[in-house]
Amino acid sequence: MKSAWLYAEAYAAKERTEQLRQLKINRAAVIEYVTGRFAVAYDDKPCAPTTVGDADVRVRGKAAFAVLTLAFTCEGGGGGAHAISSALFPDAESFVHSTETIVRYDLDGKKGSAVLAAKNPTLRIGERQASNQVWDFLLLGAEHLVFGLDHILFLLALLIGARRFRDVVITVSAFTAAHSITFLLAAMGVVDVPGEIVEPVIAVSITVVALANLWGRQEDRLGKWRLPVVFAFGLVHGLGFAGALDIDESGSWDLLLSLLSFNLGIEVTQLVIIAVLFPLLLLLRRTPAARWAVAAMSAPIVAVSLYWFFDRIPLPL
Repeated sequence: MKSAWLYAEAYAAKERTEQLRQLKINRAAVIEYVTGRFAVAYDDKPCAPTTVGDADVRVRGKAAFAVLTLAFTCEGGGGGAHAISSALFPDAESFVHSTETIVRYDLDGKKGSAVLAAKNPTLRIGERQASNQVWDFLLLGAEHLVFGLDHILFLLALLIGARRFRDVVITVSAFTAAHSITFLLAAMGVVDVPGEIVEPVIAVSITVVALANLWGRQEDRLGKWRLPVVFAFGLVHGLGFAGALDIDESGSWDLLLSLLSFNLGIEVTQLVIIAVLFPLLLLLRRTPAARWAVAAMSAPIVAVSLYWFFDRIPLPL
């Protein structure tokens, strides 16, 4: 409703009952915003949109979003092809940036999924091959890791606490296996854990690993629990990765290729980060300032993660 340029009372409501009331009052403006930016065409002729059922509100992070169901009536004979276009939430509106729309389709006898962005806003059914689908979601996974500062800080805290390459391999393998499991289960709708629980726990995971670095050798502090702790936190991070896709339908088997590609993008980017940072950290450990440097890097991570923890705890209204 903020993107529809409504007054503050429309989009600033926090309580669900008031959010739904404001959405009902401003229904026409919200529908006009969405239908003016999300379109379906058949043989390059625009299809007419109509709303189906009541609009709903979904909170993602700390922002409330209107959820609309649209039906499109297309004119023309058989044998044509559909096209889907999205210009939702452009940078020019200044509220959000670099928006990507995930489209899941079953049209013209073809099934698949795609990512629509400002540089490539239209999907013509039948034109994009499976390789494009893989590449789109691989890039999406890479972007999520790079711009997801909490996951980067957790990985950095793990690297700071590792002394040998063997430690990195074992620890990161445990983290990778764990977050891959929960990511796929959550994205497929098999498991559903509210973001209000997941996000604060992710912040706690960063704090715990960074504090272990501050208190001394991570191997001594966590001991035999080191891998189980990293694995457990990896399970939570996987739920966070799945939350980034905002897929809420269970049994999304036709999305499996896209989900695997998204996860692969995360893993490849994670390996690149390790390949760049760990050799530098090893060199730093050979200097007289090693002990001081570990503390200097870990302390800000603890501070930021603690701030995230308290900021992410849902407060009663």
